[in-house]
Amino acid sequence: MGSLLQPDADSFWSEQIIGLNYLTVSILAGLFLMAVLVRLATMWMAPKLLKKIIRSDSIQSKTVKESDKALGTAAGAGFSLYVLNALIQLHIEDGNDFILPGFIENLLPNLLQFIFAFALVIWAFRLVSIVKDVVELFDKDGELDGSERTLISAVESLLRFLIIALGAVFIADALGFNLTSLIAGLGISGLALALAAKDSISNLFGATTVLLDRPFKVGDWVIIDSVEGEVMEISLRTTLIRTSADTVVTVPNANLVNTPIENFGKRRWRRWQSLLHLDLNSNPDDVAGFCNGVLELIKSSSVTVKHESSWCQVSNLSVQSLDLSLNLYWDVAGGAPEREEKEKFLLGVMQLAQEKNLKFFDARMLQHS
Repeated sequence: MGSLLQPDADSFWSEQIIGLNYLTVSILAGLFLMAVLVRLATMWMAPKLLKKIIRSDSIQSKTVKESDKALGTAAGAGFSLYVLNALIQLHIEDGNDFILPGFIENLLPNLLQFIFAFALVIWAFRLVSIVKDVVELFDKDGELDGSERTLISAVESLLRFLIIALGAVFIADALGFNLTSLIAGLGISGLALALAAKDSISNLFGATTVLLDRPFKVGDWVIIDSVEGEVMEISLRTTLIRTSADTVVTVPNANLVNTPIENFGKRRWRRWQSLLHLDLNSNPDDVAGFCNGVLELIKSSSVTVKHESSWCQVSNLSVQSLDLSLNLYWDVAGGAPEREEKEKFLLGVMQLAQEKNLKFFDARMLQHS
């Protein structure tokens, strides 16, 4: 009496149909059915398992919910490929009756490997989009700035390139190409491409350095070599800087690696000094009260620091005006917030001057007198 995989020669399982015995046809049909069940089980279980690990709905959706068919297909094809190779190896070692014609024995594993690699590439390609969600998940302020968005774009592009390259290798192997020759050809092509795109690659590495080291971010006021202005955009190849003359200077990122960068946005505080010119006939007591009031404005502000080093004092007495020296320190993130706070402060100074019956020096009044 034969075993399941080695039935007797005159048994039902040894009879043939379309060149295959009934045992082989039954195993292949069962294998197909198991692949379908594995695919459905993966599509059903993966979201439930991921939900226990990751709480982000966006990541769950992009990881499994939107790509469950590709993931399930890859799991089913991978399972079938593993079992089929095991059966073929078992036939070689034990001589069982699971017999495939030569062309099917070569075609079927390659077809399953192709389906597995292709489905896995599609799933991984869609998976790249979670990079943005992962960064947002760990971002402290919950809002991505320009440099973070550029870094996300660069990482996504790199991951997609790697996925396509690795997927192409697996698919080429499934189609019967010689991997040794293919990889050697890719290496030579890659070297030629690297030499041709040397400047672009330098700019890409420069952008990576800027985005990882973060010497500046969008909105910072910087001095790079002889260029001074506000950082408008950080892309993969260049950084755009708007100068005080409202022109835009394009700086190649490769130049940023070895160039000293002075970043005013990294200051712990922003010092501001100014002169206030009062009318020469101002009452000294009112002037003293005005100076004390300005100091109170500085100390009461929530965006000023170093109050012990701040002052508002009479610094000069000229033939035309009474000059007050003003010194304070802003604790703000960028140029726009500083301008807003400066406007509020100066309006408060004007109101205080009106309350003290003080007038600011006006050269036009002197010309008419």
